[in-house]
Amino acid sequence: MPHQPRPVHVLAFPNVQLLDVTGPLQVFASANQQALEAGIKTPYRPEVIAREDGSITSSAGLGLVTHPLPSGASDTLIIAGGGGVHAASLDPQLLEWIRTQAASARRVASVCTGAFLLAAAGVLDGHRVVTHWDSCDMLAQRFPALRVDPDPIFINEGSLWTSAGVTAGIDLALAMVEADLGRDIALAVARDLVVFMKRPGGQSQFSTALSMQHQTRDQNSRFRDLHAWILENLTSDLSVASLAAQVGMSERSFVRHYRAHTGNTPARAIEQLRVEAARRLLGDSTLPIKRIADRCGFGTEETLRRSFMRAVSVTPQAYRERFSTQ
Repeated sequence: MPHQPRPVHVLAFPNVQLLDVTGPLQVFASANQQALEAGIKTPYRPEVIAREDGSITSSAGLGLVTHPLPSGASDTLIIAGGGGVHAASLDPQLLEWIRTQAASARRVASVCTGAFLLAAAGVLDGHRVVTHWDSCDMLAQRFPALRVDPDPIFINEGSLWTSAGVTAGIDLALAMVEADLGRDIALAVARDLVVFMKRPGGQSQFSTALSMQHQTRDQNSRFRDLHAWILENLTSDLSVASLAAQVGMSERSFVRHYRAHTGNTPARAIEQLRVEAARRLLGDSTLPIKRIADRCGFGTEETLRRSFMRAVSVTPQAYRERFSTQ
């Protein structure tokens, strides 16, 4: 790290999501404290910046004291998200400032829907990015030059970082601290904040909609009725021959058209639908996992576990511990 603290600028705006700002800010503040305790000079100078002079009001109703947009270079520029991001994206002067800063900053990042502001400035064109699971489709539709990957907690492509919803900004900031100061300091910060150093799984563990996106992304798909039928017959014969007969097509034609409409193979879709049914039962019932495996057509608990790990990146038991309502 350099002798002088590196400026970390967190860009906010009216109606910004509070945690998008304060989460990363606290990570860098805690990293400063941990670095001092380790005998390292203060590494960061975190500031909240905004176009508005002096203060803004966050979506939680809490006011934030802000610094004006700096004329000097940012070391790390973090764009927060929130309900006000779309109005901010219409500000041509702000977009021009972001473009200029992004060209000179060591790294640029977005938290949650802050990706919309970076995209509007043209910074994300051609890159693989992520945002909050509920906004991934909108981001992809509005900015077709982006490659939106809806599942990761955060994505790092060189100097460009994007993160998923809200608290994912903490994960992103911890990864930045680890890159700058090493694992020990980052782990000390994570322990201090009582968060995962590296959170297991992706956004799909939190979002029913995301886990089903391949089946539902084409709302006019001719296969929506088939998916409903599969969900009602998870323990039945779900071979290609059976599915093709259900929609009145030849097997060859069914496989070709299904993949074209959904982006999935029938076998992969059935696995995802079974996982989705298992997720509901894990969260809403106290049934033993073995019973859930039987009811959802997996046959064995081990088959359920392997499918769950592929789809959600956590075990069924871990998912139940996090999301059970019982």
